[in-house]
Amino acid sequence: MKALTAAEMREVDRLTTERYGIPSLQLMEAAGRRVADRVLGEFSPRLPQRVAVLCGKGNNGGDGLVAARLLHGKAAQVRVLLFGAGEELRGDAKTNLQRWRETGNEITRIESEAAWQSAWPELAGVDVIVDALLGTGLRGPTTGLIARGIEEINRFSNNATAPRPALILAVDTPSGLPCDGLHAEGPILRAHRTVTFTAPKVGQLISANSPAVGSLEVRSIGSPSVLIEEIGKGKVRWAEPEEFSGLPLVRAVDAHKGSFGHVLLIGGSVGKSGALALAGRAALFAGAGLVTLASPRQLLPAIAASQAEYMTFPLAETAAGTISYENLHAPAFGFMLDDKSVLGVGPGVDVHEDTQKFVRELVQRTERPVVLDADGLNAFLFPDKLLRERKTKFLALTPHPGEMARLLGTTSAKVQEDRLNVALKSASRWDAHVVLKGFHTIVAAPDGSVFVNTTGNAGLAKGGSGDVLTGILAALTAQLGTEDWLRVLVLGVYLHGLAAELATKGIDLSGLLAGDVAVAVPQARLKLLQELRKSA
Repeated sequence: MKALTAAEMREVDRLTTERYGIPSLQLMEAAGRRVADRVLGEFSPRLPQRVAVLCGKGNNGGDGLVAARLLHGKAAQVRVLLFGAGEELRGDAKTNLQRWRETGNEITRIESEAAWQSAWPELAGVDVIVDALLGTGLRGPTTGLIARGIEEINRFSNNATAPRPALILAVDTPSGLPCDGLHAEGPILRAHRTVTFTAPKVGQLISANSPAVGSLEVRSIGSPSVLIEEIGKGKVRWAEPEEFSGLPLVRAVDAHKGSFGHVLLIGGSVGKSGALALAGRAALFAGAGLVTLASPRQLLPAIAASQAEYMTFPLAETAAGTISYENLHAPAFGFMLDDKSVLGVGPGVDVHEDTQKFVRELVQRTERPVVLDADGLNAFLFPDKLLRERKTKFLALTPHPGEMARLLGTTSAKVQEDRLNVALKSASRWDAHVVLKGFHTIVAAPDGSVFVNTTGNAGLAKGGSGDVLTGILAALTAQLGTEDWLRVLVLGVYLHGLAAELATKGIDLSGLLAGDVAVAVPQARLKLLQELRKSA
């Protein structure tokens, strides 16, 4: 799905009404219902006790008023705080203010600092804050009482000893976040979750302020999907289930192990054998027909014992226990490469000079697709010429920001400031696919196509997570091929993040292990298939 700018979103809304006859009031009703449903879903099977809906004077406030009305009677208390005078509301927002009042409820006006201070003690004790202050039409920095309120809520919710609110839910976009990806000059409300409508907004995916979105949920409110594709002119696409509907994800009943490829993962060194084992485990759980792990000879007994399904290949090693360059000239190594579908290179390889030379020449010589990760990336500290001088047409690099900074000779901070363009320019320069990991991982192709993925959580901030991703990407390449490799890689990133979400159900994020993510990949794939069947 394309990501839209604020102007493109307004055009989609306009054409939905003019071309398809769906009234704007109906769109607002659907938007408010999606918000109310999400609030109730977060607390199911119990119900939230106290909900505060913070409304501005525009259509975003109108969405909030619909949500308040639909939550009325389901939560013990629903309170609406309107930043401004009710007389200032127009159109559909005004209609929904009247409907709210028809339920017998009133609003609390926040028109002065004194009014805010009076309302704050009760607001600080609610279970849910619904942010419907400022929508996608924001122009310029957030100022005045709304800015004051945002700052107060951010300070309060960031306090680890504060028991509330359990949920801060942003309507369409967090108040203060520029939706076109520009830098925010005023405060932004930091939400736990954002329910946005019709399509993701560019700024929610790729701006430096996008973490304020929290967990992003995109919900349809009636606009046809063809409008999104017609009106969206940007290159950024959001990774969502429909993007994978054309891939052959369902196994044929007469399939055999040879149908799903043979993954070769090369890595490991003394002290880092676990990285290769994790990548192999992920490749197995991601569906590869066969998985071979090649590592220094002394590591193989422990690696083989960690998973019975592995095949292994012993590599000559340096005195330091890393992969030796001499392997490239060993006939047995060449024969071993012959029947492999894809190479995953890098997990745990170390930065020994001899090992780095082996990695560089292997990547340049092989004609197989290659997924290059971890210390395998560090073999290319001057990558422009080295990466382009290769035989394989299919190379994917999977750096985190620090690794990308080393490849480019810059800093992690500089990479993070402009993640989208860094990924796109690098993919073009190296004629390779680039998977720039981190919050909202970016997958860029040499032709300028780009996806942003929003599955995943902070549980992935732990050693081994990247190795698991390498195994998943290699396994999916082995199964699905390279005809639409960009989508195959995006699918791997999507499933990796979704598996992390599923693996943390009922536990604190701090306890997630990379191995747990690997085990949850089949569950993530099943959930994706279920989503695709529902939408078919």
